[in-house]
Parts: sequence; structure tokens; C-alpha cells
Amino acid sequence: MVSRVIPVEPFDLVIFGGTGDLARRKILPGLFRRFCDGQMPDGARVIGAARSEMDTAAYRVTVGEAIGEFGGDSAVDCDAVDAFLERVEYQAVDAKGEGGWEALRGLLRDGMVRAFYFSVAPSLFGDIAERLRSFGLADAQSRIVVEKPFGHDLASARSLNATLAQHFDEEQIYRIDHYLGKETVQNLMAVRFGNMLFEPLWNAQFIDHIQITVAETVGVGGRGEYYDKSGAMRDMVQNHLMQLLCLIAMEPPSKFDPDAVRDEKLKVIRALDPIDYHQLVRGQYGPAGDAPGYREDVGDARSRTESFVAMKVHLSNWRWAGTPFYLRTGKKLRARDSEIAVVFKDTPHSIFGPEAGQHRNVLAIRLQPNEGMTLDVTIKEPGPGGMRLIDVPLDMSFADALGPDAEAPDAYERLIMDVIRGNQTLFMRGDEVEAAWAWTDPIIEGWQSRGDVPKPYDPGSSGPEDALMLMHRDGRRWREIKA
Repeated sequence: MVSRVIPVEPFDLVIFGGTGDLARRKILPGLFRRFCDGQMPDGARVIGAARSEMDTAAYRVTVGEAIGEFGGDSAVDCDAVDAFLERVEYQAVDAKGEGGWEALRGLLRDGMVRAFYFSVAPSLFGDIAERLRSFGLADAQSRIVVEKPFGHDLASARSLNATLAQHFDEEQIYRIDHYLGKETVQNLMAVRFGNMLFEPLWNAQFIDHIQITVAETVGVGGRGEYYDKSGAMRDMVQNHLMQLLCLIAMEPPSKFDPDAVRDEKLKVIRALDPIDYHQLVRGQYGPAGDAPGYREDVGDARSRTESFVAMKVHLSNWRWAGTPFYLRTGKKLRARDSEIAVVFKDTPHSIFGPEAGQHRNVLAIRLQPNEGMTLDVTIKEPGPGGMRLIDVPLDMSFADALGPDAEAPDAYERLIMDVIRGNQTLFMRGDEVEAAWAWTDPIIEGWQSRGDVPKPYDPGSSGPEDALMLMHRDGRRWREIKA
């Protein structure tokens, strides 16, 4: 299957933190794959910027190594790698000082789209933004890309937004959440608003409940210092799961336009009911055999930070009144599995009698692994012996449906190209971020004031038993976490 490439204008993309882990693993390999797909026009350049003192030749060696390790099948084409590296340059800069900025300005060309990727700690966002303006690197058409976390709470998010707003307009700020770049996440809107089959049923009258699961098999790893200050609520729920909830629950926008889409997402966040501790379960993985538990991983034997969260939330609006949304995410779980499951209600009356059992239609959207969708429908079990009903999935795995040669772009690839195009649809707006923190902060403050201790759970499980009871009390069950 040949991809349909939408051309972009020539650009200069500066990656601050160009020697960091994110640049090596995601940004630079992603740009290389876009180059191989013909989506980087002649004249497009990538400029790495960091504290390390090195020249462009040395940086190109580093970039080539990153492509070889993380670039995928395209990286075996040495000619393509060499051609891409010819577009790569490097300049050492001091984010908090004066060094390197004049030289960096000299590398930038007039008449090009200028994008600046802040692949650095949030504490440096303000310093870099100020220097981009004071040294004349940015103009009214320039764009900046900022990575999460977008603050630690509402106050810090407001402060960060205000700092960036001193130097850039909201239309120039791209707050990147890689979950929104996933092919299946974007398909949520296509499935809902592009098919007459689903949208008339997308409401409390026909949907019993919705489950959103983001499960990981890994622990906190080398992120222990950061993670122990954040926890699953700040690291995953406030941003990733919140965005998935918005896309699955929002009203149809008037058009597929950045502000129209984000206006509807904002309405979802503002419609969220406050949550109390009866609707929330926090967990923390323990040790298993020789494998350390969470507290050993972060080096704090008294840590009360959660590595797992499950919650039941409601939206106070006409579309979703009375329909619960169950959210869960955690580390060291049974499998790596991200899924949104839309569970429809039972038929009003079963003509087949109670012996036919309970059967429900479920639309499951798999985000990872094996991106795709399944729709469970009820049919008669083949064979004689009466009307026995079974549920079978109508399965659409992207790899099967689109052919073996179809390769969906990595989330970062898509989002970076959207930055160059000036398309903010898949990026969060400042008021979205603040609204999410306004809902999240009271939850965190509540368990801190009560001194709540996370429930322990075994690595490789589905999480704490209390999370299972969260559903069982309502006569429902979590879908199995599976690879």
C-alpha cells in the first residue's frame, strides 16, 4: 500500500535537548522515517541544540547511531541515512546563559518555517522561550513544541502557560501528547463521526458503560526520581487518559478544525463530576522473588506514591447522564495493553429466553499492541440442538486490513509534521491543560489529607483486588488485560 504523502513547506526544526534520550529514541528516528517516506522537502533541515560541546560531524555520528538502533527497517538503507544526515546540523547552546545563541541564529534561514522542539525539562521552557525572542530567532510565524509534564498542579500549569504566553501566542504553542498521534486514537473520531452506524447509538440510552485501560508491564525503571513525585495520577490520568476520555465522550464538532475539536474536548473536562475516594483505587506494586517492588525501585521504603489508579467517573451532561466511565492504568501489570471498550446495553427483551444467556455488543478499540478494532456481535452457535447464542468479534487489525506493506507512522512522526503544517488539532490548548488540573488537584489533595496508603498488588497481576470490586459492586467486570 503506497502512503499518500501530504507535502510540507521547507523548514528549520531546532531540537533543544538534541542529544537527550527522547531525541535519540523518538524524534530523530521519526524524522528519518518521514524523510524516507518523501515527507521532508528539499531544503528542510534539523538542527540539534544542547549543552554538549561537539561539532556537526560528531553530532551526525550520534544521530546515525540513534537511527541504526531505533529507526526500524528503513535504517538498513545506508544511502538514505547518509542523505538524511546531510540535512542535520548542531550547535551547542547554554539554555540559561548567553553562549551559542548568536551562532544558532546564524544557522537559521529566512523564508522557512521555523519550529523549536523543547525536548528538555519544563524548568527550562521559560529560559529558552525568552532567549528565542531576545536573540531574534523566533518571529510571529514560528512554532514551539513543549513536552509534558505541563505543570505539576493547577498553579504550576497556570504559571507555565503564563510564562510561555509572554513570548508566544497560543496559536504558536504546541503541547504534545504522543497518545494523540496514535493512528487508532485518531480513528476514534473517524469511527464516531464518519459512520452513521455508531453516532446515533453513542449516548446513555444505548451504552451501558465505557472502560479505558492503559496497562504497562514495566516498572518505573530509571524514572524513579521523577515518577515518585508524580505517580500514576499525574503521569497518566491527568493527560493521556483524560485525552482519551475527551475523544470518546465529546460532542461532534462543527468541523474538523483545531479549535472546534478542542472546544468540545474542553466541554467534556468541565462536565466531569467531582470524584470521592469511594470511586477511586490507588495501588503500588510490591516485590516478587528477586525482582524489587516499587519502593525499592524509587529508593524510598515509605513511599505512598501510586503506580496504579482505577476510578469511576461520570459526566454531567445530556449525552452521558447515568453512564459510568471506568479508567485504569498501572505499571508491572499482566500485559502491555491499551484499550477503549464501549459496552452497549442488553437488548430490551430477549426472545430466546434466559437459557440463551447474557450477550452484549462491545466495540473495543486497541491502541497497543496490534492497533485495531473489534466489534463483538451475537450470533447463533453453529450446529443442531436449539438456539444457542455466542459472541463473535468482527476484527479489524490495521496490519491485516491495510496489507503487509502498510506501516502506520509513529505518533511523534505524525505530530511533528503537523507542527510544520501549523495544524494544532492533535495538540492540547492551554485552557484544556488547566481544566484537567482543576479536576485532578482535589483528588490528589483528598488522599494526601487523609493519609491514604496505596493498596499493594502483585507484579504480573491485573492490579489490586479493590479495583476489581470497583466494578463488581456495579455488577460489571473489567475486560481482561491481555497482550
